[in-house]
Amino acid sequence: MHFSLGIDAGGTYTDAVIVRDSDGVVVESSKALTTYPDPLPGMKNAIDRLNPDYLGDIKLVSVSTTLSTNTILESTGFPVGLIMVGDYVIPEKLPTDYWVAVSGGHNSDGEELKDLDLDSVKEFALKVQDKVSAFAVSSYFSNRNPEHELAVKKTVKELTKHPVVCGHELSQDLGAYERAITAFLNAQLIPITHKFIQSIIKEFESRGISANMLMLKCDGSVVGIEEALEKPIETIFSGPAASLVGASHLSRLDTCAVIDVGGTSTDVAMMQNGLPQLSSSGAVVGGWQTRVKAIRMETSATGGDSHVWLKGDRINVGPRRVIPLCRASAIYPEFREKLKHNRVAKGYLCENIQVTKFFVRTGFRPIELKAGEREIYRYIGKEPVSFGDLLIALKKRPSPSILDSLIQKRLIQAIGFTPTDALHVLGEYTEWDVEAARIGAYILGRPLKLNPEAFSAEVKRRVARNIAEDLIAYLIEGMPRGEIDRVLKGKNFTRFRVEIPVVLLGGPVGAYVENLRRLISAEFIVPEHADVGNAVGALVGKGIKRVEILIKTRLVPKSREETPEGEEHCIAPESEVIEGALQQEKKNEFIVFSPSERKKFEVYSEALEYAEKLGRQLVMNYMISAGLEKEDIRIDVSRKHLAPSGWTDVPLETKLVYVGVGVPRNSMTA
Repeated sequence: MHFSLGIDAGGTYTDAVIVRDSDGVVVESSKALTTYPDPLPGMKNAIDRLNPDYLGDIKLVSVSTTLSTNTILESTGFPVGLIMVGDYVIPEKLPTDYWVAVSGGHNSDGEELKDLDLDSVKEFALKVQDKVSAFAVSSYFSNRNPEHELAVKKTVKELTKHPVVCGHELSQDLGAYERAITAFLNAQLIPITHKFIQSIIKEFESRGISANMLMLKCDGSVVGIEEALEKPIETIFSGPAASLVGASHLSRLDTCAVIDVGGTSTDVAMMQNGLPQLSSSGAVVGGWQTRVKAIRMETSATGGDSHVWLKGDRINVGPRRVIPLCRASAIYPEFREKLKHNRVAKGYLCENIQVTKFFVRTGFRPIELKAGEREIYRYIGKEPVSFGDLLIALKKRPSPSILDSLIQKRLIQAIGFTPTDALHVLGEYTEWDVEAARIGAYILGRPLKLNPEAFSAEVKRRVARNIAEDLIAYLIEGMPRGEIDRVLKGKNFTRFRVEIPVVLLGGPVGAYVENLRRLISAEFIVPEHADVGNAVGALVGKGIKRVEILIKTRLVPKSREETPEGEEHCIAPESEVIEGALQQEKKNEFIVFSPSERKKFEVYSEALEYAEKLGRQLVMNYMISAGLEKEDIRIDVSRKHLAPSGWTDVPLETKLVYVGVGVPRNSMTA
């Protein structure tokens, strides 16, 4: 009998599941705390807790990890040299100090605007080769003609032996700058991803696991290990994608909204007809707009480990994440007594000055600490200390902003009351120390004249309302949060109704179902194994390949058959060039733009026939190389035509989108 192993390294927990291939049943699952910054030890711990009898029969391993996302968010990627080709405006904000802009590029028809300045490329590459680990290149309209990007790639690789990533290899969407950012982020992830994947492979080999290995992408599809090494940028946000796919599988629903309540955040997304709903603009990560196809999701900083704190008589939930009191008590034996007798002068002034808040060192080594940071850091050790402890040790008031800085640098970690503690007090989740949670609820509830149960119930209601608000904000794009909150509070005698099932994932997420039902009229479902749904999602992601092909009718000007005036030295964004390119027709030429090539035709029907055949072939070739059987692959095609009102001739543009869907070999059956 054969089995598959799914692993998801999330923000708080790393989940692992073993699934029987014959019927897709989860036969074993485990959880371990995620290890940071290297997720591998946490993954090992999760695997160690599985029944070893199954491991020898594992034939497929699929992994979802926060590694790529965290690397970008924390700016810890490897240094990259960025080469931009074409006369377009360079924004002030660039992700690297090592960049150059050189002449070259193409117009919207894929015709060369200027000769490529390879001499400047060579000069730059030799100048920075010892300062960077990889290069990224983006050329103006490379999605219409990639020859300049490919020429730069060939030259730089020969000179430096470094990896080179091209923008057109990652996206065929408009936006030379956004493709440049996408290529840059991908390039800086390659060394980190390579090390991580090689470590996983060695770990499985040491356990005698010989299996096909996949990774989950941020669009909810799976990719073979070789492509994951080449395009690690596509694994950002694979955690939310895993929860979405896992929820659909566990609930057996092809269309549903999904709410994943994790330790750090709540993510809302949607499956429609068996496929994840995707963002039209590409993923935004660390403030950078990319052209990576990712699921559309609504994320908020409300999770099981969100800090619950007081300011005056107001209860605040998040946005910071802390170690729950109940878990801290299980880790530090003396903590409960310390919490019971803790005091803070001057009441609850801000998030870092709370009777229930403590600080403890992490395993990170400090680098370049400022004087104020060093002064506070020396008094925070391996046992939790409170704000009051620091006040006594320093003989002065510790700066809350410096404590924030140490937290952001991950040198210290905060401990505090959380929604997880509230559920412990209410008896709805009792994994850790209930008494420590109860002490925290007593301390925080006292100034509000609420007993521990009443205070915890109020925290639970706040969390449920935040979750409900995220769901409605996702389903009704553009609706102001204030208006959503007004309806959820029951004003104006109105109530939201959701017409599709809503699947909930997360450890104790079932505790919030009744609260959610009071707020929104919907069918809320908590499937079996909801606590490890992400790991299931990492495993059941389908093989999905999207290919876009554009047929453009080139409208040649009356006076000459060359690029229209004004495009030779265009500095506008590519999308603006497209919008301004409608010229009076004199002679038609049909250009097919695809990820593989650019080809011209004199007859529209011939161009369409060629595009139809090429699109299917590109999808099929990819899917088969990823380990899919031809008979298990379904290819859907959508066509969109652009023509002015009253236009009777062939379309100005025809966009063909091919979506191939299949199930990887040795993967789970539905």
